[in-house]
Amino acid sequence: MSRVGVLLLNLGGPEQLEDVRPFLFNLFSDPEIIRLPFPWLQKPLAWLISTLRFQKSQENYKEIGGGSPLRSITEQQALAIEKQLEEKGLTAQTYIGMRYWHPFTEEALTRIKRDQIERLVILPLYPQYSISTSGSSFRLLDQLWQKDPELQNTDYTVIPSWYQRPGYIQAMAELIAQELDNCPNSEQVHIFFSAHGVPVSYVEEAGDPYQAEIEDCVDKIMKALNRSNSHTLAYQSRVGPVEWLKPYTEEAIQELASDGVKDLLVVPISFVSEHIETLQEIDMEYREVAEEAGISNFYRVPALNTHPVFINDLADLVVEALDAPTRLFSDAIQMKKIIKMYPQEKWQWGLTTTAEVWNGRLAMLGFMALLLELITGYGPLHLAGLL
Repeated sequence: MSRVGVLLLNLGGPEQLEDVRPFLFNLFSDPEIIRLPFPWLQKPLAWLISTLRFQKSQENYKEIGGGSPLRSITEQQALAIEKQLEEKGLTAQTYIGMRYWHPFTEEALTRIKRDQIERLVILPLYPQYSISTSGSSFRLLDQLWQKDPELQNTDYTVIPSWYQRPGYIQAMAELIAQELDNCPNSEQVHIFFSAHGVPVSYVEEAGDPYQAEIEDCVDKIMKALNRSNSHTLAYQSRVGPVEWLKPYTEEAIQELASDGVKDLLVVPISFVSEHIETLQEIDMEYREVAEEAGISNFYRVPALNTHPVFINDLADLVVEALDAPTRLFSDAIQMKKIIKMYPQEKWQWGLTTTAEVWNGRLAMLGFMALLLELITGYGPLHLAGLL
């Protein structure tokens, strides 16, 4: 029998406070997170952002115990999938490839080669596809695969997204129903889906299917839930001055409060593991926004983590993928749409949408450079005697 492996892809997160700055540098060095017209600007910008942001980020991580639990939870998910596959009669080894922190994707591929895996299923732990999540990992894997003749001997199948899976939908509906049943006057609770945002340009200019998949996912979960509760979808975690998908989570919460909503149940729709954006951003920052706006009862649905229905469905997905024809990374991406992952966006002159986007980005760079000079006391304005 062939040696079978399952590569789980995820974001990664700093495990201790000293990891925060290099983690942020890795994150913002990725052109699929912040797209620049000139590639040589990527690492200087990443250095600048990580320098300006890491102390505030460290404070956020301190509030949840000093580090991200994402690696630990992903390891638990990997072991649970492996065990579930064994119960289905399939012996497979699971591997974890994080995009921005240990264990990096490169580390996972080293282990895959060491174990002489012959058939590999590549499964991102992002239910919905986006350029900035699964797409970024696929781009990196494609580059690594092309450079390594040993990897080219491994047959692989890529799963681009799986938000429509019945087990995933059922597990999400079950978690929501459990929280609703624990709420007094559960029929009055407003269900609030909060997804990680992406820039509007990714959807409108690059063809990212993320927004459409998120909206379809919410519709499927609400149908499976089969409750009369009203619901809202909003987007969190935006960065920089460019326009991101709307409505923004904090603004949507305030608007619901002004409409008289008193009971809010937040559902982290694009996250399958607890991490900084659920434990700190939702549980602390958005809870404070809600309470200050007048919402009396703020509840939150836990992330799926190792929910048995969810894990069983992922194991079924792996089995089904092994029976499917081998898919290349580029083929997997284009199963949804033709998506401009790379090369990066081109500069356009004139009064165009792209020009407006880049004006905002360049303004952000200029502002950050000024802020850094004010903080450090060094730079061209000081040399010129203007500061």
